[in-house]
Amino acid sequence: MKMISRNRRLRTNDSIRRLVRETSLTTNDLVLPMFVTEGDNKKEAISSMPGVFRQSLDLTVKTVKENYDLGIKAINLYMKVSENLKDNTGKEAWNPNGLMQNAIKAIKDAVPGIIIMPDVALDPYSIYGHDGIIKNGKIDNDSTVEALVKMGVSLAEAGADILAPSDMMDGRVLAMREGLEENGFTDVGILSYAAKYASAFYGPFRSALDSAPVDNQDIPADKKTYQMDFHNSREAIDEALKDVDEGADIIMIKPGMPYLDIVSKIRELITQPIAVYQVSGEYAMLKAAAQNGWLDNDKVLIESLTSFKRAGADMIFTYAAPEVAKLLNR
Repeated sequence: MKMISRNRRLRTNDSIRRLVRETSLTTNDLVLPMFVTEGDNKKEAISSMPGVFRQSLDLTVKTVKENYDLGIKAINLYMKVSENLKDNTGKEAWNPNGLMQNAIKAIKDAVPGIIIMPDVALDPYSIYGHDGIIKNGKIDNDSTVEALVKMGVSLAEAGADILAPSDMMDGRVLAMREGLEENGFTDVGILSYAAKYASAFYGPFRSALDSAPVDNQDIPADKKTYQMDFHNSREAIDEALKDVDEGADIIMIKPGMPYLDIVSKIRELITQPIAVYQVSGEYAMLKAAAQNGWLDNDKVLIESLTSFKRAGADMIFTYAAPEVAKLLNR
């Protein structure tokens, strides 16, 4: 055989493979989603998400400190809201003394260098489990956007660095940007969930926050009227480009691994950073397979997260961030 080109030459040993490696995963790429609940010294395991907990604020602060030392410099916050605080307006979401606001203040006081990206959506605060306000049996877009702007400004006042609206209402990025500018928060960024699909992979997350849509025949039984149809890709591009035009600083694609094609397509069209979310269902599947001995936990975590980077993502939201950081720090 006469071959001038042999690709295997650059795979001969680990040193040369590292030398020519195209994609690298580091702790700088990781964002840790965290669930906060009321109380003190409270730590509740989420059965469908091994290794993930709802924690009271005191334990959350401690965990943030520990993970910051591992190299995790950004967190994404979610609140488990008491049932008595839920209604159809979501008004608890902009309570200056609400759990989210207090969490942001406490974490910032304890770890000033951490980047806090609070979730901006009404579903944890809604008696219906929807991301928007219900009017006449439908999720009303415009009144929901007004509520989200109030929430966003309130979180900025508490010390949030980057707002992460996950609601998928039309026009909310522009409205939120204008609200932040009018209130003097010119340095607060917006990470827009531009392409958030109506996915079956969210199940464990919704059980963690008790935020699934309620079974009520008078309102939609799912979130398909505002989250994207998973059959579509051009629509995702349209959503991303519109959010960039409206002032989004970072674009999110969610879920992660089933939508790498979307990440790649949008990467070719925008210069803004792209975030990908390894959602609860993806995490749970990998953990279940690893616990049964079917997959090597450490290897599949690194491989799956690297695939997001290879597709074009700049940052990765993952519940596995602490254990991945430990692996990378070895």
